[in-house]
Amino acid sequence: MAIRIFITGGTFDKEYDEITGQLFFKETHLPEMLKLGRSKLNVDIRTLMMIDSLQMTPTDRELIAEQCIRCEHNRIIITHGTDTMVETAAVLAGKNINKTIVITGAMIPYKFGSSDGLFNLGSAMAFVQTLPKGVYVAMNGRWFNWNNVWKNRQTGIFEELP
Repeated sequence: MAIRIFITGGTFDKEYDEITGQLFFKETHLPEMLKLGRSKLNVDIRTLMMIDSLQMTPTDRELIAEQCIRCEHNRIIITHGTDTMVETAAVLAGKNINKTIVITGAMIPYKFGSSDGLFNLGSAMAFVQTLPKGVYVAMNGRWFNWNNVWKNRQTGIFEELP
């Protein structure tokens, strides 16, 4: 069973410019993360975009949905910025794609060394293999149905809707 991983950017793949103090995108860290995690799963990684999810447009979300629809794999992980991953999940759910799609991200960039990204990626890898077809968000060691999750900005934790 092959798993497609679509990269869209987000904190997951940000790097820090020590001169300007800005976060920026260079290239995805996913192959390095999978190697570090000693993953032996058959994955196919495709970079769709490298943007902060706050800059993601409806056109970007449609591109993500179209790629999921056209993808030959039935199990898909999307790395995504945490600020708008729930919005992207809603767009995907609205397309009634008959696949298991798990969206994940990180609160701290992987390159910082103390990132939650590796843990979230590992969780997403397990969830995409075991959950039924549908759209899910995987953060903080949990999976959530696309329509029952929110990012609690005070705690930095994803939770079920109250």
